Amino acid sequence: MPTSRAIAPAPEPSPRAVKDHLLKYVYGGFLLLSGLVACVAFLAIRQIDRAESAADWVNHTHATLYEIDNLGNALLSGDTMVRLYATAGDAHDLAAAREALGPIEEHFATAQALTRDDPAAREALEKLAAGIAARLAFIRELAAARTAGNPAEITRLLAADALLPSVREQRRSLSVVRDALFAQLSERDRAAFRAAQTTRWLVGLGVGVNVLLLAGMAWLIRDDLAARRRLTAALRDANAGLEERVRERTRELSAANDLLTTENMERKWSFQSQEHQLRYNQLIVNSVNDLVFVLTKALNVTRINAAVRQATGADDQAILTQPLAQVVRLRLRDAEPTVEPFRQALADGRELRDLPALLTTSHGAVLPARASLVPLRDRDKVVGGVLIVQLHPTAANAHA
Repeated sequence: MPTSRAIAPAPEPSPRAVKDHLLKYVYGGFLLLSGLVACVAFLAIRQIDRAESAADWVNHTHATLYEIDNLGNALLSGDTMVRLYATAGDAHDLAAAREALGPIEEHFATAQALTRDDPAAREALEKLAAGIAARLAFIRELAAARTAGNPAEITRLLAADALLPSVREQRRSLSVVRDALFAQLSERDRAAFRAAQTTRWLVGLGVGVNVLLLAGMAWLIRDDLAARRRLTAALRDANAGLEERVRERTRELSAANDLLTTENMERKWSFQSQEHQLRYNQLIVNSVNDLVFVLTKALNVTRINAAVRQATGADDQAILTQPLAQVVRLRLRDAEPTVEPFRQALADGRELRDLPALLTTSHGAVLPARASLVPLRDRDKVVGGVLIVQLHPTAANAHA
């Protein structure tokens, strides 16, 4: 039975439920910001490492250039001072030559060590090594000949010097190495400038994107706050008129409940009346002396009266749901007893009146009788039939 139930007003949204939508965007924005900051920091650190590596390379290259310049200057100064000493014999020129030539081997060794990672420069220095060694040997021999006062040896050495690589040629070879190193420095400077520009653009882009993301999150927060205010106002307006609708709906449900209660009572009385009528009908059928069988269209027995039980000597279980042919059959002239006329009559929806029949008892006795069949209809559709059997008076007396 339905009962009335009041409808509760819509609850206000909880702060947690309202914030969930906003928090997703805020967390996502901060994660994206963190990712961008991490990328910018990674690129900046990598560029700093590259800049430090480039600075070390530049310092290394400048040190190489310094040693090559010192090597060329020492060769030129030592050769010049020795030639002046050979010509004038001034001891000051010899001292200046020795001072200039003293560190030349150190400069050369240092330059070779500094260019061990540069194959082109290392190969150029190796080609100059023999010429420099020959030039140093010539300078030493010329100084020794002048110190010994041997003009003929000086003349021979000067004549033989024409066959050796000149100091100018050696300096020119050193200048080639020097120019190559300066070209590498220029290329490294351009690469460093491009890298610095790229870093500036990346940092600027990262800062710009971060600013845009922060502005977007600020707009989202502002829009969400406005939406929550609109939602709160809408819920407040909805709840304001909800109470009246709840009371109206409660009255409707109460009236419907009363109506259903009345209908249920009437239906209950109707069912009770039908049950009483069925019981009265059963009492009436049982009071009839004729045998009454209620049949389906398939000629199965579904109900019998007390006269059937008395005439056949069988209980309900032995007859109900059994084929009619086990109990009653028509006795046609010059034909075997059968129930087919009953089946055909139910199929056609017609009655059979006072036909000769045979009744078989539970003891196997066959009694003569007369049978009548009346079809049962439900909305003009045959759903079964009622078979009324009257025993022959002599058979009834004998059976009694």
